[in-house]
Amino acid sequence: MKRREFITLAGGAAAAWPLAANAQQKAKLPHIGVLNPGSADTPGTAGFYDGLRALGYAEGSNIAIERRYGDWNTDRFQQLAADLVRLKVDVIVVISTSPARAAKQATSTIPIVVGGMADPVGDELIASLSRPGGNITGTTFLGPELIAKRFGLLKDAIAELSRVAALWHPAAYGKRTMDGMLKETETAAQSLGLQLQLVPAQDPGDLDAAFITITRGRADAVILLPSPMLYGEHKHIVELAANSRLPAMYAAREFVEDGGLMSYGASLPDLFRRAATYVDKILKGANPADLPVEQPTKLELVFNLKTAKELGLAVPRQFLSLADEVIE
Repeated sequence: MKRREFITLAGGAAAAWPLAANAQQKAKLPHIGVLNPGSADTPGTAGFYDGLRALGYAEGSNIAIERRYGDWNTDRFQQLAADLVRLKVDVIVVISTSPARAAKQATSTIPIVVGGMADPVGDELIASLSRPGGNITGTTFLGPELIAKRFGLLKDAIAELSRVAALWHPAAYGKRTMDGMLKETETAAQSLGLQLQLVPAQDPGDLDAAFITITRGRADAVILLPSPMLYGEHKHIVELAANSRLPAMYAAREFVEDGGLMSYGASLPDLFRRAATYVDKILKGANPADLPVEQPTKLELVFNLKTAKELGLAVPRQFLSLADEVIE
């Protein structure tokens, strides 16, 4: 080989070394697979990424993230979960229960962290909150347990309330959990002497028609049962409620911040920030079977006084004193 050719080859190889080293470094980064049931990230999902950053993780620097979106199509969840398993990610992070069930079917070995589960035991994701067992752990927002409380608060705010529509998403969680939520809803309405109208919405495209049904049913107010899909569509739902001049009780404060009347529940971004700590522990060697599922430590009542005035509601001063935050 001529000297000039040798120098050229050596120079080309040297130039390629940093690229090869960079590719090798990326290949060694911990990989997280994020399975989101919707078509975009929600405020809750943003909380997870905030949690990672607070723990010192930077995407592309010391961690790699593979994102998959289900577009609210439950038939796709199994395929997306299997895709993340094929990629051999180190941890699968799942946004809500339905895709978590698909992830559980896809793998029994890769750790799975689920943020914002409704009833993880009832949905057969884990054995118990304190000892999950298997490969799944995460956080729960107390889905069915808070329904009666929300009905009571809605009645306290609107004394003349007599007819309530409950908007619900049938595919939000497992059958056992959804049956439990509907039973709690019916029991809560009956105990307060309220006439109940149950209105389902299978996907975002059903929401406009659902509010037409609610309006035709002459509801005095609407209450949303917990659902990742309804949460993801919170801006649209608040707009529909405003156009229908319907007071509404929600499960998350993001609805109220965007103009909804009131909400009671846990902070979903906070729960997802906690989910990031599970990922950190697992990447450092913890076994998900030994990591207890966390429940929210604080529930907050948020009320939008401006919206109440626009709806012509005379809200008792005593009720407003109960609110953790009043938006004026």
